Amino acid sequence: MTDRPVIALDVMGGDIGPAVVIAAAEVAQQRYPKLLFRLYGDQALIAAELVRAPRVTANSVIVHTAEVVLGTDKPSQAIRRGRATSMGLAVMSVKDGEAMAAVSAGNTGALMAMSKLMLRTMDGIDRPALAALLPTLKSDSVVLDLGANTECDAENLVQFAVMGAAFARDVLGLARPRVALLNIGEEELKGTDELKEAAALLRAVDLPMAFEGFVEGDKIGRGDVDVIVTDGFSGNIALKTAEGTGRLVTGLLAEAFRSSWLTRLGYLLSRGALRALGRHLDPNNHNGAVFLGLNGVIVKSHGSANVRGFANAIGVAHDLIADNITRRISDDLANFRAHRPAVLPADPASA
Repeated sequence: MTDRPVIALDVMGGDIGPAVVIAAAEVAQQRYPKLLFRLYGDQALIAAELVRAPRVTANSVIVHTAEVVLGTDKPSQAIRRGRATSMGLAVMSVKDGEAMAAVSAGNTGALMAMSKLMLRTMDGIDRPALAALLPTLKSDSVVLDLGANTECDAENLVQFAVMGAAFARDVLGLARPRVALLNIGEEELKGTDELKEAAALLRAVDLPMAFEGFVEGDKIGRGDVDVIVTDGFSGNIALKTAEGTGRLVTGLLAEAFRSSWLTRLGYLLSRGALRALGRHLDPNNHNGAVFLGLNGVIVKSHGSANVRGFANAIGVAHDLIADNITRRISDDLANFRAHRPAVLPADPASA
């Protein structure tokens, strides 16, 4: 990491607008005083917000563009005019070495398409994966892929496991993350051929992770594993189900506490615990998904993140720069390729 890490911000992306992005950058600047920013978007709108952000003003440059990727834009549309948009310019700054990471709250499909086109995948990675943190009973867990790849073979899943473990070591500070493949059962006999083959490969090679085998969907929230690996189709469903369940629980609690004077009294007695629950489930506290496997760091914020949430996304970018995530992944992949078995162990189902 250089002495002054530079992060490119798509100031116009998502639903949040310049006010939230600049205020979040100010919060991040307080946390990480050495940060420098490149701000991509409408110069007049950005300058108006910088009046209330003296730290960012002193440590940033504005790159003007009036072009914005809309949430309704298809990836192909975004790519055609990508280099003129705030999102495209932010990603291009990473490719050109002007920034070490880019953060955007904009259109996920467009950001993935532009990032993959401009940055390309790392040597040894077939497909990038979208990884994010999910709250559990014990701590946060890394889940990937969350929608970038709807169909994956065994090699893809192994690559996701390597990348997810490297991400967990950086963001969660774990020396040897516990990794599992999402499956319909924990038994070795269950699952698709791709899952069984990926599991055999991960068991056969000593990597900086503890491979735990398979995990079922109802065990995701227990926190017994640190990295959960799956294809993007199942991963996106798991993510949306977890988010919906969180809203269901908080909604049912709110209705229950409004039902009678006794339950209102119960709320008064337990509101400290309920606030702690709300903080734990708040997506802003876990904000900052990452496209792993690219030749550069790209962080995707929730499109409706608040100031704290977008500042946390900037913090994820900072941590990945500091620990050189691309080098970690590259080294782990090289170790895997050097030690992978020529012939896989026999399938337990055929024994």
